[in-house]
Amino acid sequence: MFQKTDFWIGLAVGAVAGIFGYRFMQEREAQLAAMQQAAPAAELPIAELQRQKEELEDLIAAQEAKKASK
Repeated sequence: MFQKTDFWIGLAVGAVAGIFGYRFMQEREAQLAAMQQAAPAAELPIAELQRQKEELEDLIAAQEAKKASK
């Protein structure tokens, strides 16, 4: 079993894949933790939300006018 080349190749590939998978999961957990910490601080004031709402309504009206003129 330990004399077969396929075994050692499979073991090496599995170890490398495991290391990369572990590092990927650690990075994803760090990103998730950073996003969760930033979420409460990211609350927008009402005035900013109203401005964004008006901007979206203007974009919607422009799209509808463009569609109606075709």
